[in-house]
Amino acid sequence: MTVADLAIIAGLVFAWGTLSARLERFDVTAPIVFTAAGVLLTHGLLAPLGITPGSEVVKVLAEATLALVLFSDASRVGLRQLRADLGLCLRLLGIGLPLAIGLGTLAAFILPGVNDIWLALLIGAALAPTDAALGAGMMVNPAVPARIRRLINVESGLNDGIATPVVLVAIAGAATAGHAASTGPGKAVAELALGLLIGAAVGGGGGWLVKVARGRGWAAEGFVGAAVLGLALCSYATSAALHGNGFIAAFTGGLAFAAAAGSAAKLVPFVEETGTMLSLLVWLMFGVVAVVLALTGLTWQTVLYAVLSLTVIRMLPVAVALAGARLGRPAVLFIGWFGPRGLASVVFALLALEDLAEPAARPAITVIAVTVLLSVLAHGLSADPLASRYGPRLTPPPGAAAPAGLAEVPERRLIRRAPAASRPTERGSRR
Repeated sequence: MTVADLAIIAGLVFAWGTLSARLERFDVTAPIVFTAAGVLLTHGLLAPLGITPGSEVVKVLAEATLALVLFSDASRVGLRQLRADLGLCLRLLGIGLPLAIGLGTLAAFILPGVNDIWLALLIGAALAPTDAALGAGMMVNPAVPARIRRLINVESGLNDGIATPVVLVAIAGAATAGHAASTGPGKAVAELALGLLIGAAVGGGGGWLVKVARGRGWAAEGFVGAAVLGLALCSYATSAALHGNGFIAAFTGGLAFAAAAGSAAKLVPFVEETGTMLSLLVWLMFGVVAVVLALTGLTWQTVLYAVLSLTVIRMLPVAVALAGARLGRPAVLFIGWFGPRGLASVVFALLALEDLAEPAARPAITVIAVTVLLSVLAHGLSADPLASRYGPRLTPPPGAAAPAGLAEVPERRLIRRAPAASRPTERGSRR
């Protein structure tokens, strides 16, 4: 990457930062802007000014971003604050997510070029995680009951970490089947176990040290946030250096940090803000690397799968998972629809493109890219209108209302991935 490329990227980030609130009033989100910019800078009228990132740069950026996302999401679970709705969260993650992966895997066999279970599993698992930030207009709209927003937010905060090992095992299996790598599924499982141990040790030990250092006045408050950021990256990099799974280490490290750090866990927003910055660059690389590659191989089967992924493959598992929860049919449908595909799916696609040869990865890259593009548009444009129109109808039936004291939905992902969405008063002023 040249200095000119860096200047272009820095200018784009600056422009978005200064105009983000204005653009989001018209439901123009960061993923839309940066994906479009990536396409225009490489294949549009602005191609002469386009950026030319090396494959190693793309891979490192994608991996670092996902590591920060997993660490921050895991460290902000807040089970004590969510214990009243813990059962519903476990239903969505323990029943809905595996069903979505299974349905997505089975449906992937309709796609051209998908002729083995590993590639089908890669597609199903990569498109199962959701990204609440793509529905930011809904997540900050008070017309939607807080309990509904909280369920969508917590599910999206944790399902990428749960899906990550499945995706990585699928990539390893597809690489072995295609003779593109020597890493098999058995070795991938061993790496997952090592990642768990390293993440728990680094995250837990680091969290305890941060707690002690703050308590004794050893740490300057202006640099403690940077220490947590370093700990998040250290969890990932240490595991990768020791041939463990870095992503699982980052997720486990976030959980261990939250358990050991006590009040120091409130420093995680520094990690989230850094993740927000990097996520903008990932969306830009998505437009540069994946979108045109996907559109050149577009087929009717790909479009059909993308539509099914955002509807039946998502909504049916949610309905099964929430059966008997007494949330009401409108609320279940609402939760099912607001399962946008976002940053995690993009990162998984970029990793698959780097770890597999392009001919082998093309079917997966194509359908993931098309599904994410459709989701960015459909959920980004429908979030505010649907929330305002149907939000007041989502009050649960008598006896199923959310308990008192849980009225506010945590907005950690919105802050990290869609900064302007943290200004609900600006959106409310339009009504």
